[in-house]
Amino acid sequence: VDGILSGAGAATPEALDAGSLTFAIPQTLVLDGLDDTVAKTFERTVAQLRDAGATIVEIPFSELGDIPAANAKGGFAAAEAYAWHKELLAANGADYDPRVGGRIVKGAEQSAADYIDTMMERKRLIAAANTVTMPFDAVIAPTVPIVPPTIAEVDEDEAYGPINLLCLRNPSVWNFLDRCAISLPCHRVGDAPVGL
Repeated sequence: VDGILSGAGAATPEALDAGSLTFAIPQTLVLDGLDDTVAKTFERTVAQLRDAGATIVEIPFSELGDIPAANAKGGFAAAEAYAWHKELLAANGADYDPRVGGRIVKGAEQSAADYIDTMMERKRLIAAANTVTMPFDAVIAPTVPIVPPTIAEVDEDEAYGPINLLCLRNPSVWNFLDRCAISLPCHRVGDAPVGL
């Protein structure tokens, strides 16, 4: 992927022997609230990896449970987006999608101390995550815990907020931990999309 994106061209690596790989599945946060489709697809994919010879280890990875509290005041995204958009919001706030603008404005509620606290907690959690995951070739989880909602399902603001946060949760975990990640489609042709 790096070769393609950098213009150097794609190299075809030699396939790894699945029997030489060990994958960790966190039991904290990233498996919470899976819908039936995602749960069954993820279980089937993990079984395929096992059948191919990969070692699968379920780990507590309790540090993931600390991330929501670290982001309770909006996290980095709200603060950084507000710093960039504050003048535009003041001049043209009505032109923003209210759901997006509302999330950006939460950044104004953070103090510099809040932002620094979040940075320090992130640093602690990155170090802890590095220790926890060092023995593994990769950490695997569903990319998103639910299949894509219909537009009607997120039409009302009361429904949109929780569904949006759920859809963002797993990718946000790896962003917070400054991890590289990739989502690989693992659903069968014709089924609703699910990523690993």
